[in-house]
Amino acid sequence: MRQRPRHDLLAGLTVAVVALPLALGFGVASGLGAQAGLATAVVAGALAALFGGSRLQVTGPTGAMTVVLVPIVAAHGPSGVLTVGLIAGFLLLVFAVARVGRHMRYLPAPVVEGFTLGIAAVIGLQQIPNALGVAAHDGGHVLAVAWTAARQFALAPNWAALAVAAAVAVAMLVGARWRPTVPFSILAVIAATVAVHLLRVDSAAVIGSLPAGLPAPSFAFFDASALSALLPAAVAVAALAALESLLSAAVADGLTIGQRHDPDRELVGQGLANLVAPLFGGVPATGAIARTAVNVRAGAHSRLAALTHAAVLMAVVYAAAPLVARIPVAALAGVLLATAIRMVELNSLRAMARATRADATVLVLTAVATVVFDLVYAVILGLVVAGTLALRSVARQAGLDQVDLGADLAETAHDEEHALLAEHIVAYRIDGPLFFAAAHRALLELPDIAQVSALILRMSRVTTIDATGALVLKDVIERLEHRGVAVYLSGIRDGHHQPLEALDVITRLTEEGRVFATTPEAIDAARLLLHRDGTLSTTLDARITP
Repeated sequence: MRQRPRHDLLAGLTVAVVALPLALGFGVASGLGAQAGLATAVVAGALAALFGGSRLQVTGPTGAMTVVLVPIVAAHGPSGVLTVGLIAGFLLLVFAVARVGRHMRYLPAPVVEGFTLGIAAVIGLQQIPNALGVAAHDGGHVLAVAWTAARQFALAPNWAALAVAAAVAVAMLVGARWRPTVPFSILAVIAATVAVHLLRVDSAAVIGSLPAGLPAPSFAFFDASALSALLPAAVAVAALAALESLLSAAVADGLTIGQRHDPDRELVGQGLANLVAPLFGGVPATGAIARTAVNVRAGAHSRLAALTHAAVLMAVVYAAAPLVARIPVAALAGVLLATAIRMVELNSLRAMARATRADATVLVLTAVATVVFDLVYAVILGLVVAGTLALRSVARQAGLDQVDLGADLAETAHDEEHALLAEHIVAYRIDGPLFFAAAHRALLELPDIAQVSALILRMSRVTTIDATGALVLKDVIERLEHRGVAVYLSGIRDGHHQPLEALDVITRLTEEGRVFATTPEAIDAARLLLHRDGTLSTTLDARITP
């Protein structure tokens, strides 16, 4: 226990070294500048560490959030982004009160994988202009911006910027395989900065001057008249912040033994972080999966590590702003390009694609939608497609099987008697769910049954019934009775009576004595009916298990 504070302090320092270039890069990529990225990492990182539901979570600007913020900056400017962050923070607190966090665990894995793959692609595309050293066109789709940047580079190549970005990205990717514990991102950025200034490479643009310290908290950016226009964007930001933060917290749980985050408290921490960060000029923040993983692997045990990370970045803001200002923008682009590549887990993607066709379809559609549309639409599309395919799979489990009464009666009845029974009484067993996606298919055969006087429906293997299933069953019963077939129900499970009674499916049948707990009772009732009508001349003693 005595060593834990030291471990947390060292882990926090390690995370800060990894987080510094990412905070700068995502700040620049968002359109609000490097200072906004640092302010976010410091303010949001400290508040989420104090009030969040995970002791190991590290919060700050992320690539996924940057993807959402770029079009907001283009449409509404920096003040619009700050207002969106403020509203999103409030919405996250609402999510926490509504206990939305616990439901995030049900997000299908192919949606998460496709979402991550799409984010990686968008982050990489966003960095093309900076990596090539050309001016990025504000607004426009990320694919169009990347294509325009490539055309500009072809007309007037900036080889210095490309070399810096490529060198940093390669150093990070190769270094991560060679020495995973070494923070090659910051080393590569330092080396690139030194090289650019020693060689006097003027074509490699730098971050530029930064104020030494955080700005004073201000509410001047808020414009109440713009709330209605910014609300949809704020909902998207809040949804993304909740999703990514809870996924990151779940990753932290998976990397440790005995650590379990509180999802609703985590939303409280993220809500407070996003409420306060805009006051200091910070962009919306989320839990950062990569930085959280570094924190855990560096030996963090408590919230002290994430707080140390924020404190170290605060020291950088106040003491090293002139040095940070000299970092080439292309070097940060290289950091983000390497980050995007490392986000793609090829083994996981291959496994998911090989699992089932449905999983592969959901993964691909979510990834493509992330690139072509936006993250929230992509997740919604992925959920809709995954839900549809799951319903189809469940619906296929529903079936209708005829019960061979003759075989069951052979030991106790004469051949002519069970032949007569088989001719006038049939029994069908409904298997699986009787709901909107399967009811018509499951009961399709029943209305066409011919030369039958009584039909017994065995309901003991029905797993669920919804309103549609109950109404289809009611329609089938009415059509059979219109043809003179008496319908009996047996084995209705507990909990299934409510929809059947509410929609008047079994009310009349119950009053007429045609609903039974077991199939033998239904068989007896059918025999009595047919005997009374003169169809049977003998009472059989056969029994069938329900």
